[in-house]
Amino acid sequence: MTATPSTAAGKNVDPVYLESQVKDMYRKVALDPSGDFHFEMGRKMAERLGYAPQDLDRIPAEAIESFAGVGHYFHLAKLVPGETVLDLGSGSGMDTFVAAIKVGPEGRVIGVDMTDEQRTKAERLRDKAGFKNVTYLKGYIESLSGKDASIDVVISNGVINLSPDKAQVFREVARVLKSGGRLALSDIVTDVRLPESVSCNADLWAACIGGALQVDDYRAAIEAAGLKVMNVETNDAYRFLSDNAQGATKKWGVKSISLLAVKR
Repeated sequence: MTATPSTAAGKNVDPVYLESQVKDMYRKVALDPSGDFHFEMGRKMAERLGYAPQDLDRIPAEAIESFAGVGHYFHLAKLVPGETVLDLGSGSGMDTFVAAIKVGPEGRVIGVDMTDEQRTKAERLRDKAGFKNVTYLKGYIESLSGKDASIDVVISNGVINLSPDKAQVFREVARVLKSGGRLALSDIVTDVRLPESVSCNADLWAACIGGALQVDDYRAAIEAAGLKVMNVETNDAYRFLSDNAQGATKKWGVKSISLLAVKR
């Protein structure tokens, strides 16, 4: 499928190079979380975004160190015991572990990530901590391996903005969700549409800026896939670190939102 112009990468972006830049960025996030990045990571940031300390106390500290999410959405997801949850871009596993606590041993959490180092780290931490209801798969969020109508809740944190075909991501979400299933996410969006000089820059995509959709386009792409947006919140506690990223925030209104949508 081909994405609509407002939800696809700029026409001059090389998708192969884009993927390599994103993988390189998040390989470093997994292996060296104390490194220099455009964005914050770690427990202090997670708690400021809204993660409950009592939940973070129950999951591996190394997963929290490599947490590069952009918001908190579990209050919107309202996970209940026994549900099956799919995490798009599960990284080093922090959100999968939080979800696993909430769905309990009778529930199931599946994490999908394309970066080998992230999955390897998450699997090691899962095995060490004994999270038996969590599975990790190598894959792309534009082409999920899950069966139709097999998932209760899809979650994602700061990842969909990295996709070159967001419309396809949301179509896949709608496909795997059960009727009445929920999409709960946090992501980066903009107040105004980005110029081609930014949206065609793969380096800025990897920094969670170049691929950000204008917020109304983002919502429209979700609803075009067959989901109804129920709630949108701005995450004022999230901030970028580098001068370039902060400049983009001021110029184009780059910001973090959390969102809940339901499959019609």
